[in-house]
Amino acid sequence: MSNRLASEKSPYLLQHKDNPVNWWPWGDAAFAAARTTDRPIFLSIGYATCHWCHVMERESFEDAEVAQLLNDTFINIKVDREERPDVDTIYMNACQVATGRGGWPLSIMMTPDMRPFFAATYVPKTGRYGRDGMLQIIPRVAEIWQKDRSALQNVAENFLNALKNASMHNLAGEELSTQVLDAAFRHHEQQYDSVNGGFGHAPKFPSPERLRFLLRYWNRTGNTRALQMVEHTLQQMRRGGLFDQLGGGFHRYSTDPMWLLPHFEKMLYDQALLVLVYLEAFQATGRLEYEQTVRSVLEYVCRELQNAEGAYCTGEDADSEGIEGKYYVWSIDEVRRVLDPAATRLVTAAFNLTETGNYVDEATRDRTGDNIFHRSPGDDLSDSISLCAASRRLFELRAQRVRPLLDDKVLTDWNGLMIAALARCGAVLNDADLIRRAVKCAQFIEAHMVPESGRLLHRWREGEAAIAGMLDDYAYMVMGLLALYEATGEEDYCSWALVLTQTVLAEFRAEDGGFYLTAQDSKTLLMRPRQPFDSALPAGGAVMMMNLLRLGRITGETELEAVGHDAIAAHSTGLRQYPDGFNAALSALDYALGPSTEVIVSGARSLARTQAMLLALRGTYAPNAVILSRPAFRDSNEPAIHVCHGSTCDLPTEDTEVVIARLQTPRIKHRLG
Repeated sequence: MSNRLASEKSPYLLQHKDNPVNWWPWGDAAFAAARTTDRPIFLSIGYATCHWCHVMERESFEDAEVAQLLNDTFINIKVDREERPDVDTIYMNACQVATGRGGWPLSIMMTPDMRPFFAATYVPKTGRYGRDGMLQIIPRVAEIWQKDRSALQNVAENFLNALKNASMHNLAGEELSTQVLDAAFRHHEQQYDSVNGGFGHAPKFPSPERLRFLLRYWNRTGNTRALQMVEHTLQQMRRGGLFDQLGGGFHRYSTDPMWLLPHFEKMLYDQALLVLVYLEAFQATGRLEYEQTVRSVLEYVCRELQNAEGAYCTGEDADSEGIEGKYYVWSIDEVRRVLDPAATRLVTAAFNLTETGNYVDEATRDRTGDNIFHRSPGDDLSDSISLCAASRRLFELRAQRVRPLLDDKVLTDWNGLMIAALARCGAVLNDADLIRRAVKCAQFIEAHMVPESGRLLHRWREGEAAIAGMLDDYAYMVMGLLALYEATGEEDYCSWALVLTQTVLAEFRAEDGGFYLTAQDSKTLLMRPRQPFDSALPAGGAVMMMNLLRLGRITGETELEAVGHDAIAAHSTGLRQYPDGFNAALSALDYALGPSTEVIVSGARSLARTQAMLLALRGTYAPNAVILSRPAFRDSNEPAIHVCHGSTCDLPTEDTEVVIARLQTPRIKHRLG
């Protein structure tokens, strides 16, 4: 029989509806049941495309013995972290306080008043390597709850105090100058893997916000080391197994230092953020490889993640048929069966296939005999017609396999990121279709996710929009709307961005100038969460810093710009002392420190000269410039370029090259110096 999750919309919760565990969705009813039955709560948080969430389900939540223990001891609550990032943030912070690390699945045991007393990630069914499993932990907790509850209450109180202290940590107080950017660069340089690209060791994450900051640092200083670190990392990721060489798109992260063995889930936000950094690298260098990567990723997104109404689904699972990566890997024999000998030789050489396989199971460390397609370092990716044809044949055959689960819910925040990516790529690459897709996605959000003016809902699925919008929903949508405004010149996008921004300032702004994750009128949680640090996603507060600065410059509303400066100042200690967690805010600081530029191309948009001016300007890497098109300011429809720096504007010009040179002044000055 199904449990209480059967009536939920989340694909993740629905995956667990037939578990023998008596799951409840998060809500008042579950907490009332815990109080009535005098039981603690077991809270399990994950997401539909999470491989280790599936492992824990098979080992424990589908196991009759474990399920019985859970049902006898706890009120069991299951949460989709993508639906409830507010809940996830609180208890992930608890896990990091308790263990020094985090991840999913997240396993929490807590009192009926939401205070945690146990926090872990994946917990095996039985103990191994000195670590207890579910069969050992649950009976011990049940006994303590009955016989020595005060001990658990004391642990819970200590947890709560630690969480409150962490949330009240003062991140302000440092002097902000270009020295903060210099210190961040030196830190990233120390973390840089000069052999494989990327930062740190395994597991290795793409870190697009760090790469975007380093591009801005290169732009400001002309320091070619920063650009080299970015390019090397982007090239290694593109050639590795992290990138789906046959179907496009990036997997979640690499379990090894070489970008070879990924966790195979594909997330919408990774595609959007990586598209933005590859696009900026293309603007900075003109390398066609980066443009090709952008187009390949967007082709994947539009083919596999776009729904019939123009919005974008959350992501694809790592597993198919219960096996991680099965959809993506190939044995040599499989390739031989479908390709002729010449094509097999081409594919084997290009994608580094071996007889014994290069895929090593992460858990057992055994070779499976399968291959992850990847390119060699330094490969120029200039594929022959024959190799392209063979790759296409393998892609078509792969499409006949059992596909990984598509998590088809629509999240406002992640769609805001994709709107930004599509709009910026459309403008830079002169691709009207990408801009149309961004427009269609924004229209979907407006039609389905806006309950009233200035408000957003967080999740839509199967015709139902629900869950009050959180900070990231507003911040990422404003980011997307500003990108659409720059790409189209349509004032409605700027107006909508302003309305949403006013909601953020009224409902989410904290006393110190930072931002809460939830609005003032949100339902009560253990505490009102804040998330100042970047995670796999840029911190919503940091995105709002940039939004406020850009909106202030676009609209001339200096109050917005001042609020943006205040938000940066509220995190100044974090920017200086913890650059790994504040890369998006460092990019906002780079903008705030200036020089920033507003460029308006006036003239009839139908004129070829107007379009040529816009394309040349947009193709230039100038991250601190806002480039807009407006109708002609003069009687003539002939285009002209108006350049302003702060409160000072130059005379109009028709010389695009002069303007581009002005936009590139910082790094040109450094080179000449």
